Amino acid sequence: MRKNIETFIACNSDYKSAGAVLFGAPYDSTTSFRPGARFSPRAIRSESFGIETYSPYQNKDLMDKHVFDGGDLELPFGNSKRALDMITKYTRKVLRDGKLPCMAGGEHLVTLGAARAAAELYPDLSIIHLDAHSDLRDEYLGEKLSHACVMRRIWEVVGDGRIYQFGIRSGDKSEFVWAPGHVYTRMFDLSGIEDTAKKLKDKPVYLTVDLDVLDPSVFPGTGTPEAGGVSFNELSDALFKLSGLNIVGMDITELSPVYDQSGISTAAAVKVLRELLLLFSE
Repeated sequence: MRKNIETFIACNSDYKSAGAVLFGAPYDSTTSFRPGARFSPRAIRSESFGIETYSPYQNKDLMDKHVFDGGDLELPFGNSKRALDMITKYTRKVLRDGKLPCMAGGEHLVTLGAARAAAELYPDLSIIHLDAHSDLRDEYLGEKLSHACVMRRIWEVVGDGRIYQFGIRSGDKSEFVWAPGHVYTRMFDLSGIEDTAKKLKDKPVYLTVDLDVLDPSVFPGTGTPEAGGVSFNELSDALFKLSGLNIVGMDITELSPVYDQSGISTAAAVKVLRELLLLFSE
């Protein structure tokens, strides 16, 4: 494990002493609408120097944390199975070394690779999933490895009653017919996340934040924008309510910086990542 040349702000710890490991998964080969999420990890690192290391929300500073930035995985475009295997392998090493993996996608399919590794080590793993889309299709255009199917594939790993979805406002009718009895889904907003946090206290949890849970008026830079989302403050408040959970892995996905030349979407992603690292890293 070698330190990345350009790191996310203040994430310049060496691997051995780090409590958390940040890495990029620049993959978007199954994006169903507008590609470009592969450029997200690099943009997030570059733009991170436009914010402060200190968070007034939490009264914490990344300078006081020990986060190693391992750079981006070199994933083979067009080969989802191999890309997922590489993500699983990397995440598995981070977990076995007793560190917290934090992945920056990439499209949402990359979460499957990291969740597989987490479920190997934690058989009772639960998933907290913030998203505009339920991602519960069994297949999309004949493909089972698609960002539109990622939570269905993760359900096959963790089973019924282990996936908690929030902010969902889009999906095929078949997904909403299938979901009851298999996953918990909170429609349209992030209400109830505090109750879920209480329910999952002391249990291992993987947290995945698809940034298109944000309304496109504040986060237009994404491949599948969906009107009716939450505000940045609503997202931040929901994440803060997860403080104290045993988060064993986490990610942010679906920033496509090329669709927002103003840079406000990347700035929002950077801030979300900072707050997550401050919340859950040592």
